Amino acid sequence: MAYVKWTFIALVALLAAGFLHYTLPRHNVMRIVETEVRRVEVPAGSLFWGGSEPGDSTGNRDVKFISGVTESGTAIVFRNEDTGWGWPPYYKFDSADLQARAADSVSSREAPEWMLVRYYGWRSNLFSIFPNALAISPATGPDMRVIPWFNIVVLSALAALVIFVRMALKRFWRNRVDPVVARVAEGFDNADDAADAAHARFRGTRQKFREWWTETFG
Repeated sequence: MAYVKWTFIALVALLAAGFLHYTLPRHNVMRIVETEVRRVEVPAGSLFWGGSEPGDSTGNRDVKFISGVTESGTAIVFRNEDTGWGWPPYYKFDSADLQARAADSVSSREAPEWMLVRYYGWRSNLFSIFPNALAISPATGPDMRVIPWFNIVVLSALAALVIFVRMALKRFWRNRVDPVVARVAEGFDNADDAADAAHARFRGTRQKFREWWTETFG
């Protein structure tokens, strides 16, 4: 039973960690090398493509892309889609303006202009999944580091909420559930005692009847 319990807890924790890792914003410093609009086939019901773009949210449609290269030479490709009022709640409506800023920031290897890209999501070559760029700003250099204050605040608030809910459930269980369980268990014990007493009385009555029968009729 303990194995099943901890397996369930591990699965829930893994799903929660994956959800947070995909949703919370991250940063990357890169040199923008290209901006383009490509016609792509968006699968119906896909969670990894924006649903607030003009036109159909699924099917064959135009998607804006921003390509870049890090100092180490790693290629990174972002999609640039509005999130609108949907999830994640970034309320991004300026993908066209962001595309223009990205196009204006294209630089060469000989004269690099390092840009800080704020984004969310995952990159998967196998499933053609791209992270979504949220904002672009000039970076102080290729080694710029950003303290994720937003993520720290969100994760701290979630940890505090989990602790609060756990304590509230333990208090509720102790004050409300445990007394009911104790009364039910006491009721079963009393019922068992009453049944044992009734059985003992029945056995005593039967024994007396046998003795009377033997004395009367031999």
